[in-house]
Order: sequence, then structure tokens, then C-alpha cells
Amino acid sequence: QVQLVESGGGLVQPGGSLRLSCAASGSMFSMNVMGWYRQAPGKQRELVAEITSGGSTNYTDSVKGRFTISRDNAKNTVYLQMNSLKPEDTAVYYCHPKLSRYWGQGTQVTVSS
Repeated sequence: QVQLVESGGGLVQPGGSLRLSCAASGSMFSMNVMGWYRQAPGKQRELVAEITSGGSTNYTDSVKGRFTISRDNAKNTVYLQMNSLKPEDTAVYYCHPKLSRYWGQGTQVTVSS
């Protein structure tokens, strides 16, 4: 059973913080680079951050310095700590093992007011 379950989204004011979690199947977790992606209405899905099994990270320029991706290999979980949130961060956020065909249902992040 393949499973990717994102959680932690919600409604937050500009400048606020959220922490997203992705619980993944063990087989897809240990052998892959894990990434967080997002898709806003009318926009293409974009890579937000990714992390290797060894902890090396990569971020898109728009979130650099504000977001932090991390992983707990023992728990098969990937996290995205989002600070200093902006309205333009509003999107559905997905976790995704790189080069796989698997996507979760996503978690909605709305930054408003």
C-alpha cells in the first residue's frame, strides 16, 4: 500500500508560521529525494524545497530564508517549516518522492488578512 499523507495546513495571517508534515511509506522514503511542491490557482505546480536522504537541501528562491525542509528517516516523515508567510504562499502543498509517480492529496495553506 502506497501512502503519502500531508497535514498541517490551514489559514494563517501574513507573517505567521505553519509546519507541514508528510507521512510516507517506508519504501519510497529511504531510496528517494523527498520534495515539497505547491500549486496555486491558475499557476503551474512548482518545487518548493527538496531534501536528500543525507539531509542536503534545495529551495526555490521565493522561499529561501523563510522555509526549512527536514526529514526524520526513522519516522518516514518529511516536514516543511514555513515562517514569515506571505499571501503569495497560498497554495495546495504536496510532498513527492523525486522520480516517482506518487502524490498525496495535498494540504491547503491560505495566507490572508
